[in-house]
Amino acid sequence: MSIIVIQFITLDGIVSDPDGSGGTPTGGWAFRHGPETVAGDKFRLGSTMDDGVMLLGRTTWQLFSRLWPGRDDAFSARMNAVPKLVASRTLTDTSAWANSKVIDGDLIDVVKREQRDVIITGSLSVVRALMADDLIDEYRLLTFPTILGSGRRFFATGEPPAYLECLSAEPVGAAVLTRYGRPAR
Repeated sequence: MSIIVIQFITLDGIVSDPDGSGGTPTGGWAFRHGPETVAGDKFRLGSTMDDGVMLLGRTTWQLFSRLWPGRDDAFSARMNAVPKLVASRTLTDTSAWANSKVIDGDLIDVVKREQRDVIITGSLSVVRALMADDLIDEYRLLTFPTILGSGRRFFATGEPPAYLECLSAEPVGAAVLTRYGRPAR
């Protein structure tokens, strides 16, 4: 079982409002580069989507539950079929998006007990909780040639250091997909 974080990110480490749904002045930065950069399986998840489970925070889940169920391409079918765990203390109804359920119990305990690969998309508070417990096995970052100067940073100041190795880097449209993982122990 691996825990894989996937994230849209700017050159200066900003992850907030890549699609513009947050209404921030700089929102929508990822989508300014065209659909070939953001559509489909840009994070190279492949069969991990078929055999794994997605973990999302409430805000990301609510956004995605309005977007994905109405789509019918091959990648959308995978997104709609994958089991989805939602980390939330307030959400109770997950019927808006098939195969979703709110996790029961402590986030860290649930993730540690999971037998499938766990894919976390967006959901910065969930990612940071797992980072704090040193549970992330791989980061797949789609880095866009954009510098925003302000916004929520993926790696926050004051967090403990993480020493990773680059597993791969490849152009994806205007962006670059980089994969970083834990060094061999």
